[in-house]
Amino acid sequence: MKTIGATEFRDRRLALLDDLGEDGLVITKRGKPVARLLPFERRHAGLIGSLRHKVEVRGDAFSTGVEWDAGAES
Repeated sequence: MKTIGATEFRDRRLALLDDLGEDGLVITKRGKPVARLLPFERRHAGLIGSLRHKVEVRGDAFSTGVEWDAGAES
């Protein structure tokens, strides 16, 4: 895991975020660890679109099936 001082992190934060490895980054202040930056886990990203062409929608998916007249009195 890479270690970097808080001042250097402040100066290079955007570039460091672009190159953040899966182990993350330890941020130190006066040589002592104060924070750990980890990449966001994207384990479900592979599910997006995985059911495409496998699911069939029958009927109107945006309707309750009940007809009503909003202007009618009850």
